[in-house]
Amino acid sequence: TGKSTILQTWGSLHIVFLFTLGIHQTVIYGTLLEPLLIANINENMLAYANHHTIPHIMNVAFVPTFGMIGGSGSTIVLLIVTFLFSKNKASKSIAKLGLAPGIFNINEPVIFGYPVVYNMALMIPFVALPAIGIAIAYAATALGFMSKCVVYIPWTTPPLVNAYLATAGDFRAVIVQLIIIAIGVLLYLPFVKINDKIMEKQMEQSNEEA
Repeated sequence: TGKSTILQTWGSLHIVFLFTLGIHQTVIYGTLLEPLLIANINENMLAYANHHTIPHIMNVAFVPTFGMIGGSGSTIVLLIVTFLFSKNKASKSIAKLGLAPGIFNINEPVIFGYPVVYNMALMIPFVALPAIGIAIAYAATALGFMSKCVVYIPWTTPPLVNAYLATAGDFRAVIVQLIIIAIGVLLYLPFVKINDKIMEKQMEQSNEEA
């Protein structure tokens, strides 16, 4: 229903925000939101197997695939921006360490090492991009541009691959995910620049005090 969709989306965004305060999302997501999303994907899989109309857009495969690309906050995008545009050596070092796990949607090294936690410069894109990604993918699905998610994929499935598998082999879902990533780069870029300047000032202050 429309009300459950709004509740699920709102819940996803609140969980992402809590992560910026150091509260791991699985503490809340696993008990409050995930059961609803699992129920939705189960109904979708049953309908798909019986060639019936797929009932749900929002489900446990859809949310992480389009709202948490590379993990909460879609931090794979943060890594891309860091590699391409950041001039801060410390940030690039953390990005290198976080790349391999980030490909499999494990982003704790980035969240606590970059860091994102209590980092006002990065909180905005970290919370905003999942909302944008879910909205874009929801609209694309509702308009019939891509298929609904009908496969319960492991959460560690890499980006692009997960979009293809979750929709039972719809390449259009991969295109949608690429669009979200491209928009995410534009969103994260100015905040990464701000973060670089803050870190430069902190380094200068440390050198002066030393």
